[in-house]
Amino acid sequence: MGSVLFSYLLFFLTSVSVVLAVSSADGSSDSYHLLRIKSELVDPYGVLDNWSEGTNMCTWNGVACSDDKSHIVRLNLTSSGLEGQISQEFAHLTSLRVIDLSDNFLNGTIPPALGELHNLEELLLFSNFLSGEIPSEIGRLRKLQVLRIGANMLTGQVIPEIGKLSELRVLAVAYCQFSGKIPNEIGNLKQLINLDLQQNSLSGPIPEAIGGCKNLQNFAASNNRIEGKIPASIGQLESLKILNLANNSFSGSIPVELSHLSNLMYLNLFGNELEGEIPFELNQLVLVETLDLSNNNLSGTIRLLNTQLKNLETLSLSGNFLTGSIPSNFCLRDSSLSLLILADNKLSGNFPLELLNCTSIRQLDLSGNSFGGMLPRGLDRLESLTDLLLNNNSFTGTIPSEIGNLTNLEDLYLFHNMLSGGIPVEIGKLQRLRELYLYENQLSGSIPRELTNCSSLTRVDFFGNQLSGPIPDNIGSLKNLVILQLRQNELSGPIPSSLGYCRKLQKLTLADNKLSGSLPPTFRFLSEMDLITLYNNSLEGPLPESLSLLKNLSKINFSHNKFSGNIYPLAGLDSLTALDLTNNSFSGPIPSELALSRNLTRLRLANNFFTGELPSEFGQLEDLRFLDLSFNNLTGNLAPSLAGLKNLGHFLLSSNQFSGEIPTWLGGIEDLGELDLSFNNFTGTVPTELGNSPKLLKLSLSYNRLSGPIPPELGNLTSLNVLNLRRNNLSGSIPSTLQKCQKLYELRLSENNLTGSIPYELGSLSELQVILDLSKNHISGEIPSSLGNLVKLERLNLSFNQLQGKVPPSLGRLSSLHRLNLSYNHLQGQIPSTFSGFPLSSFMGNNHNLCGPPLLSCSELKEHERIWELSKASVVGITVAIVLTATVLCMVLLYIMLRIWCNWRKVTISCSETGGIESKSRQGENWVYGEEIKSGQYWNTTSLVSSKEKQISKGTCMFNLSVSSSDSTEKPLV
Repeated sequence: MGSVLFSYLLFFLTSVSVVLAVSSADGSSDSYHLLRIKSELVDPYGVLDNWSEGTNMCTWNGVACSDDKSHIVRLNLTSSGLEGQISQEFAHLTSLRVIDLSDNFLNGTIPPALGELHNLEELLLFSNFLSGEIPSEIGRLRKLQVLRIGANMLTGQVIPEIGKLSELRVLAVAYCQFSGKIPNEIGNLKQLINLDLQQNSLSGPIPEAIGGCKNLQNFAASNNRIEGKIPASIGQLESLKILNLANNSFSGSIPVELSHLSNLMYLNLFGNELEGEIPFELNQLVLVETLDLSNNNLSGTIRLLNTQLKNLETLSLSGNFLTGSIPSNFCLRDSSLSLLILADNKLSGNFPLELLNCTSIRQLDLSGNSFGGMLPRGLDRLESLTDLLLNNNSFTGTIPSEIGNLTNLEDLYLFHNMLSGGIPVEIGKLQRLRELYLYENQLSGSIPRELTNCSSLTRVDFFGNQLSGPIPDNIGSLKNLVILQLRQNELSGPIPSSLGYCRKLQKLTLADNKLSGSLPPTFRFLSEMDLITLYNNSLEGPLPESLSLLKNLSKINFSHNKFSGNIYPLAGLDSLTALDLTNNSFSGPIPSELALSRNLTRLRLANNFFTGELPSEFGQLEDLRFLDLSFNNLTGNLAPSLAGLKNLGHFLLSSNQFSGEIPTWLGGIEDLGELDLSFNNFTGTVPTELGNSPKLLKLSLSYNRLSGPIPPELGNLTSLNVLNLRRNNLSGSIPSTLQKCQKLYELRLSENNLTGSIPYELGSLSELQVILDLSKNHISGEIPSSLGNLVKLERLNLSFNQLQGKVPPSLGRLSSLHRLNLSYNHLQGQIPSTFSGFPLSSFMGNNHNLCGPPLLSCSELKEHERIWELSKASVVGITVAIVLTATVLCMVLLYIMLRIWCNWRKVTISCSETGGIESKSRQGENWVYGEEIKSGQYWNTTSLVSSKEKQISKGTCMFNLSVSSSDSTEKPLV
């Protein structure tokens, strides 16, 4: 019986042990929590499909168990595409030493429950979408060696509790949104090897305590807002190999203590505000391979020597204020230097020949300095050179032919210098050359055919030289060409047809040359073409129909040529955003198919011979911002559908034959900045709705047939610079509301029928500068003195009006005025003395009432008036005297005639009494008398009458000429 009981007991204990063993082997406790974790995740790629009950947990994806298979010790689900949040269930997996959930799509916060994982050594949560702050419970993970939680959306501060992680070797919190200061507690991390804080918004200084991280090898804090001085304590980090503090706000000088970092291989202080000289002591960093001090405020000379920094491969000092040149002992032939960037400093002198010793250099950038002189012929000693950037200097002379020996050269930048002469044919030997930038020099001669041997060329830019002759006809050999920029030279001849075989070409600029002929039909092969500019040439002929095949064209400028025919080949290009055909001889209607280019933002067709109406379909071009159709022969009204041009900023239709009324929908275009409808046949009134265009800068409606008043609503155009309503039939007064257009610098209202006075308020337009022209209207009243406030005004024209009164003395303050016209008004009084330099024509036609130079002075004018008054009195007196004298003479003549008649009467009577003898004698006397008249003595009557006769004649009739014959013989007439 006892043995039986013992057997049962033994069986029971064995069963229990087996169950326990199985339970332990299955790890049912950890598996339970793992399944709970799985239930909270989204697993689009089925990575967790084998996590299921009834299977051994230790065989699940990403799970690693302890040696006895009892617990999970490592969970690695990196890059599994998992979504969801990190579960609180992790707190139960207390045996975990490694959690790697990096590079997934996890969101939510880092659960504080992770602080329960006291055995955790590595926590990798980087490259997710986690948010919130670092939980302070992380500080309880005393065995933690690696904490990598960067590349998330975490915020808040780098918590000081991290300083409790005494075993921490890697702290990587880069590429988040952390702010605040770097905690002093960082200095407690004696085992720390890697500290990565870059790409956050950390501020404040680096704590001096950083010197406590004695084992630190990699310290990266770039791209933050850290400020203050670089702490000298960094010099105590003797194990440091990488120091990256780029793109912060560090100030002060570079601490000399950095020279103590004997193991340093990488030093990057790029993009700070460091100043002063480069410490010569940095030459002690004998292991440094990369040294970048660029984009600071460093000054002085270059004090770094590759002869001491023998491991130096990359040296970048660009973007500072360094002066002088390269030290003479800078480099030896056994140098390892491969990249030397000294761009954008104030270095000067000739090309530093010392660099020719650095034969290992592959990339040399001296651009943006003040180097001058000729390029050395020994450049080919730099046989490893792949990139040579000497642009933006003052190099002169020719490009040395030896440059063709740099057979490894891939990029050659010589632009913006003063190089002259021709392009050396030896460049054709550079088979690896990809980019050739020679623009903005003084190069002349032709483009060498040998250039087309550089079959690797992708970019060629010769802009702004004096190159002449034709484009090489074999340019089509450059099969890899993407950009060809030959603008602003003196190239002539046709565009070679072989250019069409550069099928990768995307940008072609041949503008500002002397090219002629027509476009080659081979252009149809340029299917990747994005931009083509041919303006300012003498190209002619119709556009090839094949241009319609270039569906990738976005920008076309054929302006200022001699093209003719229609423009249908350019209509309907889907990618087209800008089209400029100004100043050609295109004709026919504007194709409505242009509206199919829905991305069009700029359309200029001015100065051609287009006819017909503006297509109503253009209203579909919702992105159009610039429309210039001026100087054509377009007719018709502006269709209501054009109201769809909601984003139009410039609307230029001047010098056409448009008619009808100006549409009111123009006032609904909020971005309208320039409206020019001048020189057309528009009728009706100026729409008041134009006052609703707050961004309007220029409004020109001149030379139309508009009538009615100027709308006061135009005063709402507070951004207006130019208002031109000249030569219309506008009437009414000038609205005083124009005073609100405080940015006006040009105002033309001349040649209308405006009445009333000049508003006093116009004097407040203090920016009025170009002209104020109110001439040839019917404006009356006085010139307001407020116009004297327009001190910037250069031209003032008030002529041909009905202005009266004096010229206000305040106008004398217009010191900028160089043209003035006040002629043909009713002005009077003194002209301001400052106007004396203007010509007479500026004041004529004011009824001689104005005085002062250049007219008569006012005193001379008064004297002239006084003399004129005296002259009038004299004329009256002379007139009266003449009348009186004439009257007296008439009386005398009448008296004489009467006397003669009486004497004749008496003689007649005497003759009848004495007979015929006396009568004969009288006849002789009459003859003598007749002779006397002929001799001119007619008026000397006193000699013809004796004293005796006088006595006889008393009491008788006048002129009694009864004389005896004896008297007549004694006094003959002589």
